[in-house]
Amino acid sequence: MTEGSRDNGLRWIADAYDTGYTFALCEGLSPYELLRRVGAEEHHIVPLTGSAASQLLLRDEEDHLSDLDFLDWEDEAAVAQLTDAGFLPAPPETIVRAGSVAGWAYGLDGFYCRTARYLAALSERGRAFCVHSNEKGFSGIGYACRGEMVTYFEPGLPDFTNGAPAQAALGFAHNGDEPDDVAFLRFLESELGIFLPWEETEAELPSAAFS
Repeated sequence: MTEGSRDNGLRWIADAYDTGYTFALCEGLSPYELLRRVGAEEHHIVPLTGSAASQLLLRDEEDHLSDLDFLDWEDEAAVAQLTDAGFLPAPPETIVRAGSVAGWAYGLDGFYCRTARYLAALSERGRAFCVHSNEKGFSGIGYACRGEMVTYFEPGLPDFTNGAPAQAALGFAHNGDEPDDVAFLRFLESELGIFLPWEETEAELPSAAFS
């Protein structure tokens, strides 16, 4: 990721994950509540940095634990905690890491789209948004409010909308001048006034593994 990509509120997310991502933003929740609402058990939530999560997702089950830079593989308690929580020995399907910014909880989901499946539950205290993009350039955007799905759509493809049209539901219209996910992240920046520093998302955050 370049230095310039850190100078915007949310758009840097689109440049930071080469293999795809899902970013969720949920009003009125704590990070732990976000993780519980997507299926995590409280005692299986572990603090992880962005680098640690990537190492766990990309490893092979046969790799030795000493290959994990963040872990003292001789620390039996730490290894047992990660094993009990589903991060080891096999890599999980995805890891959701959650943080908070300006009264919102956010979730970062690598390689998968778990938070999008639970968007209605994530919106019970207000609004919830998710932006998903995969390595092939497909983008999907969801919006829920007060426990109800409002819309899920692919920007620029109105025939693939499930729910209200994006412009009617959100006032969002994509002119095609930039990638779909970038356009919607820019829209969220302007509508919500949220600035989320990259450095904060790379620090230790409550995290849950899902397979």
